[in-house]
Amino acid sequence: MRRIYSEKRLGPGTTATLGGDAANHVLRVLRLRRGDRLLVFDGSGMDFEAEVSGLQRDAVELRIGAGHAVDVESPLAVTLFQGISRGPRMDTVIQKATELGVARIQPLLASRSVVRLDEPGAQRKREHWQRVAVAAAEQSGRSRIPEVAEPGTLEMLVPAISGYATCLQLDPGGESFAALGQPVGPVALLVGPEGGLTEAEVRLAADFGFRRLRLGPRILRTETAPLAALAVLQLLAGDLG
Repeated sequence: MRRIYSEKRLGPGTTATLGGDAANHVLRVLRLRRGDRLLVFDGSGMDFEAEVSGLQRDAVELRIGAGHAVDVESPLAVTLFQGISRGPRMDTVIQKATELGVARIQPLLASRSVVRLDEPGAQRKREHWQRVAVAAAEQSGRSRIPEVAEPGTLEMLVPAISGYATCLQLDPGGESFAALGQPVGPVALLVGPEGGLTEAEVRLAADFGFRRLRLGPRILRTETAPLAALAVLQLLAGDLG
C-alpha cells in the first residue's frame, strides 16, 4: 500500500491535512481520490491506516485509522559524515543511505569539495536533501526519517564526536575493513568528497579517534564507498542477515 510521510503528529480517530510535497505527491503523482486508502507515518515509529476524505488544490484531508508499530530500524545507529559532492551524487548517497538504515547524515564541507555553499545555499541544500531522505523512507518502509544535519566543516564537527563508540574513516590507504570485527554503536562513518580528504583533514580525524579502513583493493567513488561500508556494517550488526 502507498505510504506518505506527515510532518504533523498523527493519532487514531483524528483527521490530518497534508500540504506541500506530500499533497503534491498524492494529488499529481499517485492521483488518489476520495475514499482511496493509504498508509501515513509521522516519524514516531508507527504506520497509520488512512482514507482520503477531502481534496483541495494544494492540500489533502485524511481520516486517520488504526496505528501499527513498525520495527524495521537497524540495531546499529550510524551517522554518515559525507563530503558534499555534486548534485546527483549527493542525492544518491542520501537516498541509498536512508534505504540502508542510516540514522543520521551529516553533510561535510571538505577542503576538496567541488560544491561551495554560502549560508542561504546551505539551508536550501539541506532542505532538499531532507526531502530526498523522506522519499527514500516512504519507499523503503522505514517509519523513522534520518535527520540531514546542517552542513559543516570537519573542524566544526569532529569535536562533537565524543558520543560515538566507533569512529571510522574510509581511506584506500587504511587497514582492511575485515579487521573491524563486530561494530559497536553508535558509529561515526567519515567519507571524503570527489577529491578525497586532505592530509590535514586526515590528521585531524585521526587526532579525534577516527580509524582508517579500506574497502578492498579498488578505489571507490564518493557515492559508492559509503554505501558499500554501510552494507558491511549493517551485515556485521545483523541488520542484513
